[in-house]
Amino acid sequence: MRKRLIFNAFSMNAVSHVYHGLWRHPATRQTELNQLSTWVDLARTLERGRFDALFLADVIGVDKGHNGSWDIYLKEGIHFPANDPSVLAAALIGATNQLGLMFTSSILQAHPFDFARRVSTLDHLSGGRIGWNIVTSTSRNAAANFGFTEPVPHDERYRWADEYVEIAYKLWEGSWDDDAVLLDRDGRVYADPHRIRPIDHAGSRYRVAGPHLTTPSPQRTPVLIQAGSSRAGRAFAARNAEATFLVCLTPQAAGTAIGDIRAELVQAGRRPEDLLFFQGLSFVVGSTEEEAWRQSRAIDEYVSTDGLAAHVGRDLGIDFGLLDPNKPVADYQIEGLQGFTQFFEEANPGRKARLIDLVTAMSYNGRIVGTPEQIADHLEAWQDAGIDGVNVAYQTTPGSFVEFIEHVMPELRQRGLAQREYAPGTLRERLFPGRPALLAENHPATRFRQRRSQAAE
Repeated sequence: MRKRLIFNAFSMNAVSHVYHGLWRHPATRQTELNQLSTWVDLARTLERGRFDALFLADVIGVDKGHNGSWDIYLKEGIHFPANDPSVLAAALIGATNQLGLMFTSSILQAHPFDFARRVSTLDHLSGGRIGWNIVTSTSRNAAANFGFTEPVPHDERYRWADEYVEIAYKLWEGSWDDDAVLLDRDGRVYADPHRIRPIDHAGSRYRVAGPHLTTPSPQRTPVLIQAGSSRAGRAFAARNAEATFLVCLTPQAAGTAIGDIRAELVQAGRRPEDLLFFQGLSFVVGSTEEEAWRQSRAIDEYVSTDGLAAHVGRDLGIDFGLLDPNKPVADYQIEGLQGFTQFFEEANPGRKARLIDLVTAMSYNGRIVGTPEQIADHLEAWQDAGIDGVNVAYQTTPGSFVEFIEHVMPELRQRGLAQREYAPGTLRERLFPGRPALLAENHPATRFRQRRSQAAE
């Protein structure tokens, strides 16, 4: 029996997420993004299917990234409109009992003091089921929405992120002792002032006095995810993340990327097993291989190639609409998602990525088509390459997830690749079975916990 894989449903509170054009499909509920029932039904379906978490993506701006315009993003609903995923996560807490709720939030959009308070509140209300996908935002429009005339340069964003998470760690881990809440009714003491302390952070971007306004939540620090795959992004993940999101194009490329990131993890003073790897994949299931490919071709009739080009081009900082799609990516200065190009070239040694390669890779290279048994075989190959879990993307929602749950999950459970029931405990305890509920000993947040313990002594 194999070690089980982690399964997250990868979605976004938007009209069109990954498979652009599929919002037109008659079987999808993507256009019902503003209806709470859409998301409650999805979350309960995922929980019945024993998915580990709902992973919510986000953007905070819409750029003029295709043909010098933002028209295609508005016309085809590409990440626009997009609602706040943390608010959606809050709304789904009461509709679920076990499902993890991971949401994206950029360092650009919220002050770290306010954000830390929001996360602690969500973690309390969910009983410790919250995860944070840390992003640094490449969008020019996002920068303008928050008062910047130009996007912050790539590597500088990660230096900013280092300070941002340091403040959050101080608030979550260092401000309150475990036994600060006394609940002494007779003595009229709710909390011991000597066991609560300010953080007095003074850095290059922020000054935060503290103390944290919220009592320690079940996890204190939420499960930390980081999706950046550039060199700077990988180094940040090695220092901070507990899980990272890959978009590798083959299992072999995943093995190369995972080996590289694990080496950085060790250099950062952490253990290789401290970081989980979630590969982004989608699935088309059939009772026969022929049926599965027939369904896949039917999906392709709805896919918008222009929409895919607009999405990938925006992330890479390249206007595909104005450029030769056969031109190598290396001919352009990329300030956006450098890692996506790297993933393609790791999957195709000796081959330089062209613009069109990145467009088509987004739709096709992450799609597994076949019978439940064939899909399970593919997932075994991905697991052998080193992944710990899958961020399952959809073509239609909730249909893609329902088909996976009803037809693929039974085969995966038979092979030991999927959980049959939820284990007790917080999201972190479930993702890292056998490890204490706390962050790993050598995570940078632990030094603030250690200072807390020393202060208590």
